[in-house]
Amino acid sequence: MTSSAHPLTADNTIGEWLTDPTGGVVIREILAQGGQDASSLAPVAGVPLSQLVELSQGKFPQEMVDAMIARVNSGEVTPASPGDFGPVADLDAPPAPRAAAWVEAVTGGRFAGKTIIVTGAGSGIGKATASRIAREGGRVIAVDVSSERLTALVTEHEGADIVTLTADITDDAGVAQIVEAAGTQVDGLANIAGIMDNMTPVGEVSDEIWNRVFAVNVTGTMKLMRAVIPAMLAVGKGAIVNVASEAALRGSAAGAAYTASKHAVAGLTKSSAFMYGPSGLRINAVAPGGVATNIEARFDSELGAKRVQQGMAIMPTPTNGTALAASITFLLSDDGVNVNGVILPSDGGWSAA
Repeated sequence: MTSSAHPLTADNTIGEWLTDPTGGVVIREILAQGGQDASSLAPVAGVPLSQLVELSQGKFPQEMVDAMIARVNSGEVTPASPGDFGPVADLDAPPAPRAAAWVEAVTGGRFAGKTIIVTGAGSGIGKATASRIAREGGRVIAVDVSSERLTALVTEHEGADIVTLTADITDDAGVAQIVEAAGTQVDGLANIAGIMDNMTPVGEVSDEIWNRVFAVNVTGTMKLMRAVIPAMLAVGKGAIVNVASEAALRGSAAGAAYTASKHAVAGLTKSSAFMYGPSGLRINAVAPGGVATNIEARFDSELGAKRVQQGMAIMPTPTNGTALAASITFLLSDDGVNVNGVILPSDGGWSAA
């Protein structure tokens, strides 16, 4: 807990803000305005307030952080009395030692001369992956369903070799456009585009949710793999990285449709690696844990919400897309030379629990 001798700053964790007599008042007021309570921040209790700006995907802007810091240290807020704050999961436990902040280290020229297709490139993990490849000298075919997000990507990377394409990976015409934009040389494919389900168990899942989740997460992934593999086979090399999920490793991370779809992605990855490995292709998958992206999960089932939230109780603090891009670009690059057919958990250790 902080004191007046040590004013709260953006470097203090969310947990420190929530348990501080004055900071707790300020942050709970902000949450209440959005119809939430302190329990919504329990999964990110160990994250510094400054990181919440990125993790919130625009819902918690820097201006709000600055205003909170100014207010909490203004002396105008009446501190809470002992017992005013109800218990919040994990916040009353002894704090673990703070991990050192990870800093991205770009490897210049790692993708020089290579053309990489990245789907879902307009936001989240896809945007971070496209950015990393472009900054490391690669030619990126950036695919997304939002032209506005793709325009923002290009604007943020002036001078980079980024070809944008608004396309739907579930549509054969869209897949053909992607391959045409890439040209005859396709060195890598990052299948990142995906959607979440509504956390319903199989007894409640609708045909609409099931079919849509499988169309994007499985069929779209398969269609792009099928489309680029001939060009890779022609030159005897190529790397494909599919994004699976923690839900590909366990049954407690999502609803029936999403979980089944990501298990299918894992199977598709392993089968393809076995089939094409001797021909020089490397096909792997990354299984993210909690990541702040624009993919929002709905809890449309009371049972699903209760069970999944119990299963996620041990989930490590969510990370950002940049950390996942580090795992994905490793597998896409020549540094992953001896890695084929793996489902790489990039989940902060969640799969080890």
